[in-house]
Amino acid sequence: MTRPGNLELLNDPLAQHLLHAAIPARLAYIWHDGTPRVVPIWFDWNGSELVVAGPPDAPKVGAIQAHPDVALTIDDATTWPYTALSIRGIATVETVQGVASEYASAAERYFGAEQGQTWVGMVGSLFDEMVRIRIRPTWVAILDFETRFPSKIASRMG
Repeated sequence: MTRPGNLELLNDPLAQHLLHAAIPARLAYIWHDGTPRVVPIWFDWNGSELVVAGPPDAPKVGAIQAHPDVALTIDDATTWPYTALSIRGIATVETVQGVASEYASAAERYFGAEQGQTWVGMVGSLFDEMVRIRIRPTWVAILDFETRFPSKIASRMG
């Protein structure tokens, strides 16, 4: 079994399921005063990076530019056994004209094609530009509570 931390875990079927499911990620970053913040956020997985997007004046943008080390979790806690994909990574921020393509892709995944396109049209009427935040994974872990448990539980299970 692949050990936590190894980026190969991103190819695991459970990781792939969570990366493509209509489940928002929870993005953790460091605020300007050094305290942690966590926000639910849509994302798009391009095969090597998680990409989130939003308004250029969103509070998280400056904080992430100042402290690019971030963490995300994507978890399905609707039925037991719960599953979770945890990712640590480095974020880069860039400004794009119009609605970021990854934002449009995420909107369609979360809302469905028709409502997603309607949402993107509305957002596009509000903003001339967006920021694209690319998160390059540096560490990955999976919990499935069948074969992969939190480390202190697993260490006592033998």
